[in-house]
Amino acid sequence: MSEADSGWRSLQKAAGAQALPRLSALTGRSAFARLALVHVLAVAGDTLITMALAGSLFFSISPHAARNRVALYLLLTMAPFAVVAPLLGPVLDRSRSGRRIVVVVCHAGRALVCLSMARHLHGLLLFPEAFVVLVLSKAYLVTKGALVPATVADDRELVQANARLAVLGVVAGFVAAGPGVLVLKLSFLGAPWVLRLAAVVLAVAAVAGVRLARTEVARRPPERTPAEAVELRSRGILLAASAMAVLRGAVGFLTFLLAFSFRRAHAPSWWFGVALAASLAGTLIGALVAPRVRRVVSEERILTASLLMVAVAGALGARAGNRAAGAALAGVLGLAANTGKLAFDSILQRDAPDAGRGRAFARFETRFQLVWDLAALAPVLIPIPSRVGMLLLAVATMAAAVLYLGGRRSRR
Repeated sequence: MSEADSGWRSLQKAAGAQALPRLSALTGRSAFARLALVHVLAVAGDTLITMALAGSLFFSISPHAARNRVALYLLLTMAPFAVVAPLLGPVLDRSRSGRRIVVVVCHAGRALVCLSMARHLHGLLLFPEAFVVLVLSKAYLVTKGALVPATVADDRELVQANARLAVLGVVAGFVAAGPGVLVLKLSFLGAPWVLRLAAVVLAVAAVAGVRLARTEVARRPPERTPAEAVELRSRGILLAASAMAVLRGAVGFLTFLLAFSFRRAHAPSWWFGVALAASLAGTLIGALVAPRVRRVVSEERILTASLLMVAVAGALGARAGNRAAGAALAGVLGLAANTGKLAFDSILQRDAPDAGRGRAFARFETRFQLVWDLAALAPVLIPIPSRVGMLLLAVATMAAAVLYLGGRRSRR
């Protein structure tokens, strides 16, 4: 089949000709362009919600109170996936319009809840409303992963498509942060109006979601067949999931290791910004580099390299033991985790059965979120020195890389 026949010329051309996605990635009529537009709006809405809520969670209170509140927040973030995993997967897998409907409902629901949160920002209803927002956000992320294969003509383009969505998401986050900061700084507006702005963005995302194409869902009985169960549990997917879980846990661990170590050392607040900027830059670089690396090596080797990269950076950071080393490690981890996630998503999209892809994404995202939360709780509950924490990261990721390589060799 030629490029013209495949209907995928624009994606291949964009990836080869330039690093950043073109505007046509959002304005075209292709299945990928429609999904990209929805994703950009969703990330922009998430950014605005995070900005509105972050101040009262951590930075405006004492370190002791922050520790208790952050621990409660981490426990709260575990719950949404417990709801999403058993309920969402069957909806995604049993209806041709199921994935499109879920996207529309998630964004419309979040828009309505944001309007309510704007009225209860300092009240008791804020936490249950935030819980609903988290559930709907996680449901969208799972659905987005299940939608990507329908936007490519060949499995070899999965890393490229995932990477373009990741790049667009990072750019959308930066763009949304501008008006969000402006509204926060205006005393007569503040956080409630940031939430109202997020509601508008998410309402537009819901309208854009109506344009998503229906996905082909394999005809299947209500329960998974034995063959599909074996395929979902195939050694390659489970090995890749284990490697990705270590990377996801490393992100949660380092995030709060640096946050509390900076606060204990009375570091200037701009050090938080340096670490965050480094992490975002690493994430963006990973999304730009991954498609090019995939042309040379397989997704499995990308995952291995991601683990080794963090191990080396963690060892060097532990040796230096200063704030700059921590920020640099955050950048390397952002690069490795995003590259590894793009590779894992492609492995799952490539190897999981079509009829069970929604359940597969729900199941693995649940596990990754639980690992992130549990790893993040360690530096929240235990005052771990930054040097020790970075050394622990190096040891954990090196061990994961060795086990992943050994598992792949035994599988072959």
